[in-house]
Amino acid sequence: MKYPGMGDPYKRSKTIKFLVLSAIIGGIAVLLTSLIVNPMIGEQAHNACIDDIDTNWKVSFTFEMIMDGQKAEVQPNIGITEDCQRAIYTLSNDGTVYAEWIEDPNFEIGHFLYISKFKIRDVEESKTEIYVNDRLSEQGLKTPIQDKYHYKAVFTSKDYDTSKDKDFLPELEK
Repeated sequence: MKYPGMGDPYKRSKTIKFLVLSAIIGGIAVLLTSLIVNPMIGEQAHNACIDDIDTNWKVSFTFEMIMDGQKAEVQPNIGITEDCQRAIYTLSNDGTVYAEWIEDPNFEIGHFLYISKFKIRDVEESKTEIYVNDRLSEQGLKTPIQDKYHYKAVFTSKDYDTSKDKDFLPELEK
């Protein structure tokens, strides 16, 4: 069976050179990603483990989440695994969240949601509201985390039927 570019010896050598060059470039890209980019991402405060780090900057805040009009429980041990304790974590389901790092890393509420593996793509971004101490934040998920503050996130999932929230029946006569 003849493959395209393999019939003529000149075309064959050109095709093989192209394939070898493509494989070399692909291998270099994989090496650069795994040796340079991934360690840099792992050193960022919201991705790093704090097990062996002397953390000087420590804050705690409370977090409450409302999903489709229902209060959702903040899970215990967010950011804590057998191998690693992340810079933002929870110890219980009481809504208290802790953050630690070497210096102020400018954590945002979105970093906590990222660490908690919250599926932000499943919610209506235009209907997302973040409240800080019961006041609506204009910064949304980029709202900075501050010590002793209370954060409330209100989300509406994309598949949520808002008609359940409305009563379409006529008013009863009195």
